Amino acid sequence: MTNVLVLGAHGQIARLATDQLLANPDNHLTLFLRNADRLADKASDRVKVIDGDAGNADDLKAALAGIDVVYANLAGKIEDEAKAVVSAMDATGVKRLIWISTLGIYDEVPGAYGKWNHQMLDGGYLETYAAAAKTIEGSDLDYTIIRPAWLSNHDEIDYETTKKGEAFKGTEVSRKSIAALVTKLVANPTQAIHESLGVNKPNTDGDKPVWK
Repeated sequence: MTNVLVLGAHGQIARLATDQLLANPDNHLTLFLRNADRLADKASDRVKVIDGDAGNADDLKAALAGIDVVYANLAGKIEDEAKAVVSAMDATGVKRLIWISTLGIYDEVPGAYGKWNHQMLDGGYLETYAAAAKTIEGSDLDYTIIRPAWLSNHDEIDYETTKKGEAFKGTEVSRKSIAALVTKLVANPTQAIHESLGVNKPNTDGDKPVWK
């Protein structure tokens, strides 16, 4: 049995990942979010739904009891949340973290698409996600950082990955694909430890996503 704590459980990717994770009967989930009533219908013998603030280390420590893997799909004050997650995991001895970030935090997106991405995300968003990733990478956790391309709601699982230090590929990827990668890492927790993975749909190179 694998006990997974899902932080930011009401997010679109997190809800897709929850469904995919529950397809494996060995997975038991704790869904952590503000206003837990929003996911009250998900509660079952394999799913616990709890209210909490991901920027509050005490809330996180309480949620981490008995947890094997933390999957964090957070937004907002992301740097503060990263610090709180690291602190709480250190305090409770939980080591495995899957952390959703964004493309461009290492200035790894080449060409015209990279320039467009900076125009869209500079000014507070890209900088804070980069700082959060730096906090995760500076920890002693067994982390995997996931850097999705621009996200679509296409009903497909079709992705490829690049590693930190490699140029980012493609312009888009489906949320369902990111959820599938999270599910794969939960099932194979020794994979991609201390790696930062760019994730895109193959053959979607261009100056920007097709819908922009």
